[in-house]
Amino acid sequence: MAVYSINKGVNKPAEFKGLQSQYLFIFAGGLLGTFVVFIVMYLAGINQWACIFTGLILAFVFVWLTFSLNRKFGRYGLMKLQARHNFPRRIINRRSIPRLFKTNRKEAVCETH
Repeated sequence: MAVYSINKGVNKPAEFKGLQSQYLFIFAGGLLGTFVVFIVMYLAGINQWACIFTGLILAFVFVWLTFSLNRKFGRYGLMKLQARHNFPRRIINRRSIPRLFKTNRKEAVCETH
């Protein structure tokens, strides 16, 4: 039986066959989703060979997509990509220019009775 090492050491990211950290979850989720699609198609009564062909194509696409994302973005690349989408491109200020330089001082009014 083959033995596969998953962790390479202390404080190192999880790595399996070149896939790093979050790509392992994408890989496992994609293959699990492919299996669920295959089962649903088979139980729906679709031709067995059509189910097998569709399952193999989807599995190949998920494996290829996961490894290409891993190669393109690296260990923290997807988190950086997500952070870039959440960061605003420009700050919009709709105040007029004179109002920007005007100081707005609120003086506390002390009422003594």
